[in-house]
Amino acid sequence: MTKGPQAFRTISEASEELGVPQHVLRFWETKFSFIRPMKRAGGRRFYRPQDLDVLRGVRVLLHDDGYTIKGVQRLHKEQGVKRLLAAAGGDEHPLAHGMAPVFDGDVPDMARREDLEPPMRADSEQGLLDALDALETAKARLNGLLSGS
Repeated sequence: MTKGPQAFRTISEASEELGVPQHVLRFWETKFSFIRPMKRAGGRRFYRPQDLDVLRGVRVLLHDDGYTIKGVQRLHKEQGVKRLLAAAGGDEHPLAHGMAPVFDGDVPDMARREDLEPPMRADSEQGLLDALDALETAKARLNGLLSGS
């Protein structure tokens, strides 16, 4: 017998529906205060449909979009549970909220892993270019020493 869309799910059913192991759901409860399934006597968890939607959003952000746990925590703090629900539905990417990158093109994967830090300013970009230049010079000197020149 199949449960209806509004029925509560056990952790095993939620795990199967979301495609993540049960221990991951329990771990997420420790990291995200907004994940609070109902618990019956004996500690058995029951997930409401809205719990599954939030968990689906967390899974998408962590597994598909490459966010860190801190990044999802900050995203929830800054934009609320509605943003997590939007992620579950495949809506817009959080970096699209008025955060235009300094570089051209699409947001690189690593930009998503920086815990939602604001994009780099032009003056700090020049500092990074100067540091890159110094590193390339040091690399050339090291390569010269290693090759015996």
